[in-house]
Order: sequence, then structure tokens, then C-alpha cells
Amino acid sequence: MIQPTQPPFWRTLLILGRVSNLPTVWSNCLAGWLLSGGGRPQKFWWMTLGATLLYTGGMFLNDAFDADFDAQHRRERPIPSGVITLKTVWQLGLALLGGGAAVLILQGNKTGTLAVVLLICIILYDAIHKLITFSPVLMAVCRFLLYLLAASVGLNGVNGWAIWCGLALAAYIIGLSYLARKESTPAPFRYWPCLLLATPVLLALLMNPREYQRAALLVSAILGLWVIRSLRFTLWNSERNIGRTVSGLLAGIVLVDLLALADCTREQSLMFFLLFIAALLFQRFVPAT
Repeated sequence: MIQPTQPPFWRTLLILGRVSNLPTVWSNCLAGWLLSGGGRPQKFWWMTLGATLLYTGGMFLNDAFDADFDAQHRRERPIPSGVITLKTVWQLGLALLGGGAAVLILQGNKTGTLAVVLLICIILYDAIHKLITFSPVLMAVCRFLLYLLAASVGLNGVNGWAIWCGLALAAYIIGLSYLARKESTPAPFRYWPCLLLATPVLLALLMNPREYQRAALLVSAILGLWVIRSLRFTLWNSERNIGRTVSGLLAGIVLVDLLALADCTREQSLMFFLLFIAALLFQRFVPAT
């Protein structure tokens, strides 16, 4: 009998860190920073590094906290499948979180304070997200704080645009996360979270002045078509494929970020589209959920 081969250790780490979602983290950082007026690229890159470490460490701890649940419902995950020990995942996750927090604290008091709050929210989400029904709100708070974190190193600091656009992203994340919860739990499917996915479009149409309405409408159309395309695997297929819907909506976070910057330059728009393509390409090699 041929024994199944284990994946290489580096691939196990990529799966644990859900690195296919990192382009969405980078686009959140880019959007928050640009909404605050941009500024010194060096501070942006250090902030993005810190955010990347926090996200990756949070994903490691997510699997560590979920080890018992995954042993029953998702045996293909690295810990229950035996390719890595629970102790190792805890050690790596805590090291990544500590490194990310240290990098961000060194960027200044405001950035450091937001980083500590974000760190607490990440750990809280990982610890209780399987126990409470409103855990998608905690996930949304983490992404909202990421916008504020990025804005804190920009020229204008945390401003109204970063807050409002961060809240629109948070609403999108709540809708996405409620759908993701149905992927591994046999709970009744509810349609209302899908409505939250339209929040960024509504905000863009309400807040963009007339000279930016055309750009906002164009990006809104692109985002809307992508959301509909992603939802069809769950809402209009004979067999629901929630995982594919969630993967598509996760990549769509980059389009939400682009919509927050309807007045950005062509070069900046290109950066967001490249991140969107990167998210889709990464998902071909590492599962997004």
C-alpha cells in the first residue's frame, strides 16, 4: 500500500499562514496609507511588514486554537493531519505576533497603540471565534484597525476618509465572514449577510464628489460584478460551493480598497489590480480558507 506523501515543511507554513490572503492585507495597508495622504515610503514599508507578521501570526494561532475542531471537521488541516505539531504552531504564531508588534511599536506612539489594540483583537478573535455568533464583527474590527494603522503613518494621520472607508470595508468583511462560517458548520444559510457586501459601493456613491463619480461608478461596477460572480457558486449553483464563494470575496477585498480611492492615479490603480491578480494566483497554490 502506497503511503500518501507529506507536503514539504515550507508549504505547510504557507498553508498555516494562509498567505494567499496577504495581497489583501497589503492592499489594506496601501489604501489606508494613501487615504491619509501617503508620505515617506520607508514608514509605509515598515508598517506593511509589521502588519504582514501580525496577520500571519494570527493565522497560525487560528489553527492552534482550532486544533480540536479541525480534528473533527477539517482533518486536512496541518495540525490534525500530523504534518506539524500543535506546540510548534503555537511557538511560531506567538513569535510572528511578537515580531509584528515590535516592528509597529517602533514606528511611533499612535502606530504602536493601534498595533497593540489590533494584536489584542487578533488573539481574541482566534480564541473565541468558534464560540460566539458575532465573531465576524471581531474579524471586521481587525481589518478596520488595519486601515487606521496604515493611516497613522501617513502625512495626515488617522482622518475621516480612513475611518469611513475602513467602516465600509468592515461591513464587507462581516458579510464575507458570515458566509465563511457556513463552510465547515452545518448551520442554516442566511442571505442577509450578502447585503453587507454592497456597503462599499453605497459609501463610494454617496461620498465621492461629482468630479470623481465616474471613476467611482466604474470601480463599483467592477466590484459588483465580481461579488455577483463569487456569490453564484453559493446562491445559483445546484450544489453550493461556499469555499469558492469565500475565496472570490476574499480576493475582492482588493477591489474594495481600490474603490476607497476613486481619485487615485493610474499607477496606484495598477498596483491594486496587480495585488488583485496576485491574490487570485496565490489561491491556486495555497487555500484561502
